[in-house]
Amino acid sequence: MNVAAVLPVKRFAAAKQRLAPGLDEERRQALVEAMLGDVLEAIGGARQIDRLILVSGDPIAQELAAGADAEVVPDPSDGGHSEAALAGIARAETEGAEAVLLVPGDCPLLDPREIDRLLTGVPESFVGIVPDRHGTGTNALLLRPPGAIVPAFGEGSRKRHVAAAREANVAFEVEGLPSLALDLDTPADVVALTRELESRRGRARRTAKALGI
Repeated sequence: MNVAAVLPVKRFAAAKQRLAPGLDEERRQALVEAMLGDVLEAIGGARQIDRLILVSGDPIAQELAAGADAEVVPDPSDGGHSEAALAGIARAETEGAEAVLLVPGDCPLLDPREIDRLLTGVPESFVGIVPDRHGTGTNALLLRPPGAIVPAFGEGSRKRHVAAAREANVAFEVEGLPSLALDLDTPADVVALTRELESRRGRARRTAKALGI
Protein backbone atom coordinates (compact mmCIF):
# COMPACT_ATOMS: atom_id res chain seq x y z
CA MET A 1 0.00 0.00 0.00
CA ASN A 2 1.36 3.36 -1.07
CA VAL A 3 0.79 5.81 1.80
CA ALA A 4 1.31 9.56 1.90
CA ALA A 5 1.41 11.44 5.18
CA VAL A 6 -0.16 14.88 4.85
CA LEU A 7 0.79 17.53 7.37
CA PRO A 8 -1.23 20.79 7.27
CA VAL A 9 0.57 23.58 9.15
CA LYS A 10 -0.60 27.13 9.88
CA ARG A 11 1.71 30.09 9.56
CA PHE A 12 3.68 30.21 12.79
CA ALA A 13 2.65 33.78 13.59
CA ALA A 14 -1.04 32.80 13.49
CA ALA A 15 -0.68 29.49 15.34
CA LYS A 16 -1.53 28.73 18.96
CA GLN A 17 -3.12 32.04 19.84
CA ARG A 18 -4.82 30.40 22.83
CA LEU A 19 -1.39 29.95 24.41
CA ALA A 20 -0.87 33.72 24.49
CA PRO A 21 -1.69 34.14 28.22
CA GLY A 22 1.31 32.00 29.17
CA LEU A 23 3.71 32.41 26.26
CA ASP A 24 4.75 35.53 24.40
CA GLU A 25 4.79 35.54 20.59
CA GLU A 26 8.49 34.70 20.28
CA ARG A 27 8.22 31.68 22.58
CA ARG A 28 5.02 30.49 20.89
CA GLN A 29 6.62 30.56 17.48
CA ALA A 30 9.72 28.79 18.78
CA LEU A 31 7.51 26.11 20.32
CA VAL A 32 5.50 25.62 17.13
CA GLU A 33 8.73 25.28 15.14
CA ALA A 34 10.14 22.77 17.64
CA MET A 35 6.99 20.64 17.62
CA LEU A 36 6.92 20.54 13.84
CA GLY A 37 10.55 19.43 13.77
CA ASP A 38 9.78 16.57 16.15
CA VAL A 39 6.72 15.50 14.15
CA LEU A 40 8.66 15.54 10.87
CA GLU A 41 11.36 13.38 12.45
CA ALA A 42 8.80 10.89 13.76
CA ILE A 43 7.03 10.57 10.42
CA GLY A 44 10.38 10.12 8.71
CA GLY A 45 11.03 7.15 10.99
CA ALA A 46 7.78 5.36 10.06
CA ARG A 47 8.44 2.49 7.66
CA GLN A 48 4.90 2.41 6.29
CA ILE A 49 5.00 6.01 5.04
CA ASP A 50 6.13 6.36 1.43
CA ARG A 51 6.08 10.14 1.13
CA LEU A 52 5.45 13.17 3.29
CA ILE A 53 3.56 16.22 2.04
CA LEU A 54 3.54 19.43 4.06
CA VAL A 55 0.91 22.06 3.24
CA SER A 56 1.82 25.48 4.59
CA GLY A 57 2.36 29.10 3.72
CA ASP A 58 4.99 29.54 6.41
CA PRO A 59 8.55 29.84 5.03
CA ILE A 60 10.15 28.32 8.15
CA ALA A 61 7.79 25.35 8.02
CA GLN A 62 8.58 24.91 4.34
CA GLU A 63 12.31 25.02 5.08
CA LEU A 64 11.97 22.42 7.84
CA ALA A 65 9.96 20.18 5.50
CA ALA A 66 12.55 20.46 2.74
CA GLY A 67 15.22 19.47 5.23
CA ALA A 68 13.19 16.39 6.10
CA ASP A 69 12.85 15.41 2.41
CA ALA A 70 9.16 16.28 2.44
CA GLU A 71 7.27 17.70 -0.50
CA VAL A 72 5.93 21.20 0.08
CA VAL A 73 2.53 22.37 -1.14
CA PRO A 74 2.26 26.16 -0.68
CA ASP A 75 -0.77 27.49 1.18
CA PRO A 76 -0.68 31.25 0.59
CA SER A 77 -4.23 31.86 1.80
CA ASP A 78 -3.80 29.90 5.07
CA GLY A 79 -7.45 28.96 4.71
CA GLY A 80 -7.65 26.48 7.57
CA HIS A 81 -6.75 22.97 8.63
CA SER A 82 -9.41 21.14 6.60
CA GLU A 83 -8.72 23.18 3.46
CA ALA A 84 -4.99 22.54 3.75
CA ALA A 85 -5.68 18.85 4.29
CA LEU A 86 -7.70 18.74 1.07
CA ALA A 87 -4.85 20.38 -0.84
CA GLY A 88 -2.45 17.74 0.49
CA ILE A 89 -4.86 14.93 -0.36
CA ALA A 90 -5.20 16.24 -3.92
CA ARG A 91 -1.41 16.24 -4.34
CA ALA A 92 -1.14 12.74 -2.87
CA GLU A 93 -3.77 11.44 -5.31
CA THR A 94 -1.93 12.88 -8.31
CA GLU A 95 1.17 11.00 -7.16
CA GLY A 96 -0.63 7.67 -6.93
CA ALA A 97 -1.15 7.38 -3.19
CA GLU A 98 -3.55 4.60 -2.22
CA ALA A 99 -4.06 6.04 1.26
CA VAL A 100 -3.32 9.21 3.17
CA LEU A 101 -2.63 9.79 6.83
CA LEU A 102 -3.49 13.31 7.96
CA VAL A 103 -1.26 14.24 10.89
CA PRO A 104 -1.08 17.49 12.90
CA GLY A 105 2.11 19.42 13.51
CA ASP A 106 1.48 19.82 17.23
CA CYS A 107 1.71 16.23 18.50
CA PRO A 108 5.44 16.12 19.28
CA LEU A 109 5.22 12.82 21.20
CA LEU A 110 4.34 11.03 17.95
CA ASP A 111 5.86 7.55 17.85
CA PRO A 112 6.72 6.13 14.39
CA ARG A 113 6.02 2.62 15.65
CA GLU A 114 2.42 3.58 16.37
CA ILE A 115 2.09 4.96 12.86
CA ASP A 116 3.32 1.67 11.43
CA ARG A 117 0.88 -0.33 13.54
CA LEU A 118 -2.00 1.92 12.46
CA LEU A 119 -1.10 1.34 8.81
CA THR A 120 -0.78 -2.44 9.06
CA GLY A 121 -3.57 -4.51 7.52
CA VAL A 122 -5.71 -1.57 6.41
CA PRO A 123 -8.77 -2.65 4.34
CA GLU A 124 -9.12 -1.32 0.79
CA SER A 125 -11.94 0.99 1.84
CA PHE A 126 -11.42 2.39 5.33
CA VAL A 127 -11.42 5.44 7.58
CA GLY A 128 -9.28 5.43 10.72
CA ILE A 129 -10.08 8.14 13.26
CA VAL A 130 -7.52 8.91 15.98
CA PRO A 131 -9.17 11.07 18.66
CA ASP A 132 -7.54 13.67 20.87
CA ARG A 133 -7.12 13.09 24.60
CA HIS A 134 -10.55 14.59 25.29
CA GLY A 135 -12.23 12.15 22.90
CA THR A 136 -14.06 14.80 20.91
CA GLY A 137 -11.54 16.05 18.36
CA THR A 138 -9.52 14.26 15.69
CA ASN A 139 -5.74 14.29 15.89
CA ALA A 140 -5.11 12.03 12.90
CA LEU A 141 -7.23 10.70 10.07
CA LEU A 142 -6.42 7.69 7.90
CA LEU A 143 -8.22 7.56 4.56
CA ARG A 144 -8.11 4.67 2.10
CA PRO A 145 -8.68 5.63 -0.64
CA PRO A 146 -7.60 9.25 -0.10
CA GLY A 147 -11.06 10.51 -1.02
CA ALA A 148 -12.96 8.09 1.24
CA ILE A 149 -14.51 11.04 3.11
CA VAL A 150 -14.00 14.79 3.23
CA PRO A 151 -12.04 15.80 6.35
CA ALA A 152 -13.80 18.21 8.70
CA PHE A 153 -11.42 19.12 11.51
CA GLY A 154 -12.15 21.38 14.46
CA GLU A 155 -14.20 21.11 17.62
CA GLY A 156 -16.35 17.97 17.64
CA SER A 157 -14.65 16.54 14.56
CA ARG A 158 -14.62 12.95 15.82
CA LYS A 159 -18.42 12.75 15.52
CA ARG A 160 -18.36 14.42 12.10
CA HIS A 161 -15.80 11.97 10.77
CA VAL A 162 -17.74 8.99 12.12
CA ALA A 163 -20.94 10.35 10.55
CA ALA A 164 -19.18 10.97 7.23
CA ALA A 165 -17.83 7.40 7.13
CA ARG A 166 -21.28 5.99 7.86
CA GLU A 167 -22.87 8.17 5.21
CA ALA A 168 -20.28 7.05 2.66
CA ASN A 169 -20.80 3.42 3.71
CA VAL A 170 -17.09 3.05 4.43
CA ALA A 171 -15.73 0.81 7.19
CA PHE A 172 -14.25 2.86 10.00
CA GLU A 173 -12.59 2.52 13.37
CA VAL A 174 -11.95 4.97 16.18
CA GLU A 175 -8.54 4.06 17.54
CA GLY A 176 -6.76 5.92 20.28
CA LEU A 177 -2.99 6.15 19.95
CA PRO A 178 -1.14 7.35 23.06
CA SER A 179 1.50 9.27 21.16
CA LEU A 180 -1.15 11.13 19.13
CA ALA A 181 -3.53 11.89 21.98
CA LEU A 182 -1.87 15.07 23.23
CA ASP A 183 -1.89 18.05 20.90
CA LEU A 184 -1.11 21.55 22.05
CA ASP A 185 -3.95 24.08 21.97
CA THR A 186 -4.40 25.46 25.50
CA PRO A 187 -2.26 26.33 28.54
CA ALA A 188 -3.56 23.12 30.16
CA ASP A 189 -2.12 21.17 27.23
CA VAL A 190 1.26 22.81 27.81
CA VAL A 191 1.18 21.66 31.42
CA ALA A 192 0.22 18.11 30.40
CA LEU A 193 2.93 17.97 27.73
CA THR A 194 5.55 19.34 30.12
CA ARG A 195 4.73 16.61 32.62
CA GLU A 196 4.97 13.94 29.93
CA LEU A 197 8.34 15.19 28.74
CA GLU A 198 9.70 15.45 32.27
CA SER A 199 8.75 11.82 32.91
CA ARG A 200 10.02 10.59 29.54
CA ARG A 201 13.40 12.19 29.06
CA GLY A 202 14.76 11.97 25.53
CA ARG A 203 11.37 12.22 23.79
CA ALA A 204 10.56 15.15 21.50
CA ARG A 205 13.92 16.74 22.21
CA ARG A 206 13.25 19.95 20.25
CA THR A 207 9.96 20.54 22.03
CA ALA A 208 11.48 19.75 25.39
CA LYS A 209 14.21 22.32 24.78
CA ALA A 210 11.65 24.94 23.71
CA LEU A 211 9.76 24.34 26.95
CA GLY A 212 12.95 24.61 29.01
CA ILE A 213 12.98 20.97 30.09
